Amino acid sequence: MSDRKVDFLLVGGFAAAHCAAELRSRGAEGSILLAGREPHPPYERPPLSKEYLRGEGTEEDALVNGVGWYEENGVELLTETSVMSLDAGARAAKLQTREVVEFGKALIATGARVNILHHLEGARLEGIHYLRVLGNADAIRAEAAEAGHVVLIGGSYIASEVAASLTAMGTRCTMVMLEDIALSGAFGEQVGRYFHEVLSSHGVELVTGEELEAFLGDGRVRAIRTKSGREVEGDVVVVGAGVHPETMLAERAGLEVENGIVCDSGLETSVEGIFAAGDACSYDSVVHGRRLRVEHWDVALQQGQHAARGLIGEAEPYRVVPYFFSDLADWTSLEYVGPAERWDEVVWRGDRDAGEFSAWYLDSGRVVAALSVGRSEDLQHARRLIESGADVSGQREAIGNPDSDLDLIG
Repeated sequence: MSDRKVDFLLVGGFAAAHCAAELRSRGAEGSILLAGREPHPPYERPPLSKEYLRGEGTEEDALVNGVGWYEENGVELLTETSVMSLDAGARAAKLQTREVVEFGKALIATGARVNILHHLEGARLEGIHYLRVLGNADAIRAEAAEAGHVVLIGGSYIASEVAASLTAMGTRCTMVMLEDIALSGAFGEQVGRYFHEVLSSHGVELVTGEELEAFLGDGRVRAIRTKSGREVEGDVVVVGAGVHPETMLAERAGLEVENGIVCDSGLETSVEGIFAAGDACSYDSVVHGRRLRVEHWDVALQQGQHAARGLIGEAEPYRVVPYFFSDLADWTSLEYVGPAERWDEVVWRGDRDAGEFSAWYLDSGRVVAALSVGRSEDLQHARRLIESGADVSGQREAIGNPDSDLDLIG
């Protein structure tokens, strides 16, 4: 027996908020309930490691929609309210409040959870932080302000961005990573080396090729130890060990799950009328010819909007080429389209030393990704070539010539 019924149930935060806005902008008049587990209205996460962490932006600045938007647009927003279970057959959801809500169609955009290193010695010491929500950024900022030295675990986005932000604020930082070169996991060693050098040149100490073994301290962390036995002292530790998709609700509902919530090319799950978007969505990419799950801001935004079209019966394949960005303080910024599963060649375009270049990733003569620093205009051409799958093996020289006309490529 349900307590009430809604036309659209949206579960999550950022992607769900964009879905709600798209539903209303497309004239959907049905009732919308957006339920999320966080205490804040849906917000953007990129500022957490950048301007919000540095105290240059507020919580309100990060909101997807203004506080009054939901009431003004007839969207019921429930914060601090998890959806505990979902009966896909009966089209009913049980909320944390014990209320049972029937729904017509639904979006599951439950995002991801950080990988917590519970298994390591000292994992529960004070001063160890992970970054996923606003409160985490607040705690890191407060403790870093009093710290003489912050140690960051990892060599990818979170560790690099936080290290840059804290260093720009005057805090000494050391990154400890398994990789030999920062950001090489996503971009390869050739391109990663550029960002590695940027971090190093601005004072970030980089300890490479080291795997974390333990956190050391008595009540509060004072150092970390790697498997080689090396100890790095620090008053605060920030761990960037990646995330995993939050699929528990979908699994309990009987939806197909495999490294995310399995969706077709239109982002519809294995149950008709239930869609997924964002970090938890594993979809059949018609652009890449393979299943894809992407953890990034723009993808969650775009998929939330696309899912809204499916919810109102305008289903079509999701064709957006994934876009990524990252800022290392005000030192440098990158933009990237792809992602490349593999590549056998990187073609450089522009001036690497001047920090104005693009790197084109080719696999068997086809563009599979491109990264830009200061050459955003190159990415629109890369997107076109990724989607078309054109063989550009005979046009490498033109791609690498910064004065050539990219309209003529492909």
